Amino acid sequence: MDRTTKIYVAGHRGLVGGALLRRLKRDGFENIVTRTSSELDLRDQSATRAFFAQEKPEVVILAAARVGGILANSQYPAQFLLDNIQIAANTIEAAQQNGVRKLLNLGSSCIYPKLAAQPLREEALLTGPLEPTNRAYAIAKIAAIEMCDSFRIQYGSDFISAMPTNLYGPFDNFDLNGSHVLPALLRKTHEAKKAGADTVEIWGSGTPLREFLHCDDLADACLFLLDNFSEPGPLNVGTGVDLSIRDLAEMIKDVVGFEGKLRFDASKPDGTPRKLMDVSRLAEAGWTAKIGLREGIETTYQWFLEHENELPERAHR
Repeated sequence: MDRTTKIYVAGHRGLVGGALLRRLKRDGFENIVTRTSSELDLRDQSATRAFFAQEKPEVVILAAARVGGILANSQYPAQFLLDNIQIAANTIEAAQQNGVRKLLNLGSSCIYPKLAAQPLREEALLTGPLEPTNRAYAIAKIAAIEMCDSFRIQYGSDFISAMPTNLYGPFDNFDLNGSHVLPALLRKTHEAKKAGADTVEIWGSGTPLREFLHCDDLADACLFLLDNFSEPGPLNVGTGVDLSIRDLAEMIKDVVGFEGKLRFDASKPDGTPRKLMDVSRLAEAGWTAKIGLREGIETTYQWFLEHENELPERAHR
């Protein structure tokens, strides 16, 4: 992409969108378009169409979404399904109607069946039942992939879909009512240390295996894909390495400096037993992750300490 390319980053105030914005600015891109959700509600079809007609972006990165962990997904499935389908449908349609030459749709590893063979290959999509606790969100993300592929078939649109693994990093959502596992563990452990608590209670048995990708690595992958990739279907983006939630909690405990014990509540849901991405297709295309998990957690915790008093209760959509 030329540095004057007009790029619309949808969802720039979220974890992924913020990382993308920082990276684009660092690389000297001069023509970046953004809107907050209060300025442009992508669930509103007419507003989305009007925005695209006026701004005419050349490239779109669709990072806007309603996101959350097991608790939020379980409590609000209707909102997760409806909001994410509306965001995707309105954005992808408006992009095609207004001549966008490249669109990158960002999804999630939860699109794959709960018991799919590990590591997860792109071919596993739609081969089995989804994890019930985030099925609504996953279906919306699967629909977005199908939209991109259908627009490619019918209109020749260069719309691609990347499926990141579990993400973390600065500007993450640390609200315990809606956050994902890594930021939730980081905050709970930090608060236990501050309070002088003897234990930290952690949902689940600690046995599920998870893979984590730093948001800055994802931003790097996105720019690579915009320049070097044009194929239908989902493309996995991750590290290709996982660890148990118990081992993650131990690592966070060490980084935070908490000296108490970890107590796992096995009566709470574990979610999918394992979610490791097969990233061989992306590696063959020429990209691999660079930020190690320990390094990434340390820098994320440092950011958390510097912004603890400024954090909103809930992340921006």
